[in-house]
Amino acid sequence: MNNIPRHLKQQLASGKKLIMGWCAIPSTITAEAIARLPFDVIGVDLQHGFIDYERALSMIQVIDSRGHPVLARVPWNDPGIIMKLLDAGYTGIICPMINTADDAQKFVAACRYAPVGQRSWGPARALNVFGADYGTTANERITTFAMIETIQAVQNLDEILAVDGVDAIYIGPSDLGLSMGFTPTLEPTELSVLEAITYIRETALRAGKYAAIHCGSSEMVQRMLDQGFNLATLMTDARIFTAALSSKLSEARSKDMPDVVTGGQY
Repeated sequence: MNNIPRHLKQQLASGKKLIMGWCAIPSTITAEAIARLPFDVIGVDLQHGFIDYERALSMIQVIDSRGHPVLARVPWNDPGIIMKLLDAGYTGIICPMINTADDAQKFVAACRYAPVGQRSWGPARALNVFGADYGTTANERITTFAMIETIQAVQNLDEILAVDGVDAIYIGPSDLGLSMGFTPTLEPTELSVLEAITYIRETALRAGKYAAIHCGSSEMVQRMLDQGFNLATLMTDARIFTAALSSKLSEARSKDMPDVVTGGQY
């Protein structure tokens, strides 16, 4: 069996609609459980989750065993952590708060080797995962997702999309709505936010880029894919875990249970 993770760009180019599982819990156990499910790609969140670099490394090791391409959402547009995660074997980076073309250029440069970028050489684990030719294949293999999640980014969208090396956009609905003056939510209902999402998607696709979005429910995932997004993320492991526990607890509370345990039997 070929243990090299599947090529995300090839999957996107095929036209297949992709669903991403999302890891925010800093655990190899939950990461492995998610990787065993038939997601198309797995995301590991170093921005809003509780995952640091060391845990992100151990998590990708268990995820890779299932052959998924794995993306890391970095804390910020910082070349240091971007390069370290790529060296660890991540197949792409989701970078938050890309608001200008300059932001996008800085992001892309950290993800690409010279002559098209400024990524430093030292792919410690990536070389083992992807093979001895990693130096010549990495620039094409690595997928860059620029997060579009503010009004400023929407206003500068054409310039951001024009940056060579930006492969895709990734919409963060919560921050987008927040920047527009609304309560942040992964399932926006305000018309102006929905219109902005439609505009971002259509503009990205028209520019020849892929479009991805984070979703707050399975229904939203299907709706976004039906509307033309190439990739949609299904909530987060922490949120799904909490929702499942809450549902099961409600079921348990709804049963007729005696107030007093009698007879010493438990």
